[in-house]
This record gives sequence, C-alpha cells and structure tokens, in this order.
Amino acid sequence: MSERTYIGLDVHARSIVGCALNIDTGEIKRIRFEDDLLGVSQWVRGFAPGVRVVYEAGPTGVGLARHFRDAGIDCVIAAPSKLLRAPGDRIKTDRRDAKILASMLALGEVVEVRIPDPEQEALRDLSRTRHVASVDLAHAKQRVNAILLRHGILFHGGTSRWTREHLKWLHQQHFVDPALEFAFQESLAQEDSMAVRLKRIDKEVARVAADCRYTEVINALACLRGISTVGAFGLATEIGDWTRFTGATIGSYLGLVPSEHSSGETRTQGSITKAGNTYARHLLVEAATVHKRPYRRPGILELRQLELVSPATAARARQGNQRLHDRAAAFEERHKMPVKAKTAIARELAGWCWSLAAPLQESHPMAGR
Repeated sequence: MSERTYIGLDVHARSIVGCALNIDTGEIKRIRFEDDLLGVSQWVRGFAPGVRVVYEAGPTGVGLARHFRDAGIDCVIAAPSKLLRAPGDRIKTDRRDAKILASMLALGEVVEVRIPDPEQEALRDLSRTRHVASVDLAHAKQRVNAILLRHGILFHGGTSRWTREHLKWLHQQHFVDPALEFAFQESLAQEDSMAVRLKRIDKEVARVAADCRYTEVINALACLRGISTVGAFGLATEIGDWTRFTGATIGSYLGLVPSEHSSGETRTQGSITKAGNTYARHLLVEAATVHKRPYRRPGILELRQLELVSPATAARARQGNQRLHDRAAAFEERHKMPVKAKTAIARELAGWCWSLAAPLQESHPMAGR
C-alpha cells in the first residue's frame, strides 16, 4: 500500500476494531484485536510510513494516542460531537464506525481533540474529583431536605439553610418510626461525611494550585468576581492552552454561543450549542450570577488576591469586573430573561478570562500549556 493510508479505530475497553483505507487504490483492510495494544501497534507499523490513525474520544482516555505518538505514529483523537453521520443511517457497528473514521480522516473532516500531557491530565482529574464531590454533597442535602419536607417539618430559623444554626436544628430532629428515624439519620450522616470530604478536597486543590504549572493563570483568573481558587483551577486545567483561542472564539469552544438554523433569507437562532467542555462552561455560568450584585471596591480577600498578580493584570481584572456588572445591570433594566442574561454574562466572562490568561502564556511558556 502507498503512504496515503488512513486508519480508523473503534476503541473499547477490551477490544479494538481497525479499518485501514488506502485512498489511492481504494483497498480496505480490517482487523479486530482483543485487549492487545502491542498487536495494534505492530499492525499499524506494517503500513508504509506516513500512515495516520484516528479514534473517537471516549472513556478509554488518551493513553492509546500517547502510545502511538511515542512510537512515531501520527495519531489524532476525534471529537464525537463533530463527526458527520447521515440522518438516514440506522446501522451502527464497530466495523462501520472504524471505516467512517478512516474516511473522514482521509477527507480532512476530523475535528481533533487536544491530547493533554500526563501532568495536565492529573491536575484535571483532581479538579473533576472536586466537582463530583460538590455534586454528591448537593444531592445529599437534597435527600435530607426531602425527608423533612415530606413530613411537614420546616426550619424557621431564617431563610438560609446549612448554616450552623440550621445544622444544629437538623441534628435535633427525630422520628417515632424506627425505619424513618434510621433513614433520616443515615441521610444526615451522609451529608456530614460529604461535607468533610469536600473540605478535604478543597484543601488539596488549594495546595496544588499554589505551586503548579498553572499557578500564574489561576491567580489571574481568581481576580474576576465569581471565580474562586477552585473555579480558577478548574478553568485553567480544563482549557490548558488559552493561546489556541481568541476572545471571540473561546465562547464558541465552550458552547456558550446560540445555535442557528438559517436557510435562504430566514435566520433563526436557538438555545446555546452546549458544545465543548461541559465542566468549564458550568464554572463560568455559575460565576456569572455574582456580577448582578453591586460592584464595590475590592474587599480584604480580593486585595490579597490582586497582590498575587502584576499591576497590569490587576487593572485588567478590575476593568472586567466593572464591565460585567454594568452589562448585568443593563440586562436587568431591560427585564431580559434571567437565563439568557446569565448565559450572555458567562459568554463575556469567558472572553475576559482569555484576556487575562492568554497573555501570560504567550509571555511565559511555562505558565501552563
């Protein structure tokens, strides 16, 4: 076969199906491996130099791509959401998927997923572990509240829950029925355990964030309102290299731009695309709610954070905070739908994050790419 060989792999935990396509001769070779990474490498090396390999991003991670690249084989990972599929195609098999990947790679239609290095992947796993712990704690709190609400027991000590007073009140609640009492106490104990777990993870995140490849970027992002050290750590590790984008394209990458269906002279925009990195988008939308509050002079904690960055970065962050608050206030005056307003603020906040992070990575390559 000639040098113009493209290989699509349909990768699963215990099997890999390969399809090699030679675009000059039209020849197709297929093979299946059962949990044999070495066999896959040997099969790929059997083709002429210049072979390219592609597989879909998924739960198997990027280890296979790193293995190929270490062996000098050009391997890319395809974004599943960007793969073209015919609307009428109702047959899906591993063999067909591998062939589709090889064909799209040959046509240059594969949208690649950036392959992180092991250090970035480890930091990203830590950030996602924190996110999972936060979600688990929220669910545990909901279960406790649901039991009390079903039995008409309400907290009257104020509007805020999960404060010290509310927690003290929760531990004073008891039920006559033994089964119900056991269920409530177990749910409450689970909430206590989840809260301790989250605090432990937050301490580790703060420790790692203070001395890692992304520390400079994290300190800069944390100067923006609504973005804590944990949030900045998540954004820095998820996006990695901010210089890949511009202020206009970062929102599209994070799925914060409107979807569109236009034909002829008709242009229709819908909800946001929700493409790209889900966790990073969640962090920005969560931070956007803060900017509706009045913007005052930085407090003690904010001043401490601003001391960690250069004067130029601090000034840029203040400019961004003021601008985002003005935008949020304008949306409120126009009675814009809260969900749309929050999304618009999150989209602009992504641009401000880029304006703080990208210059640092351009001037200091070790700032984490």
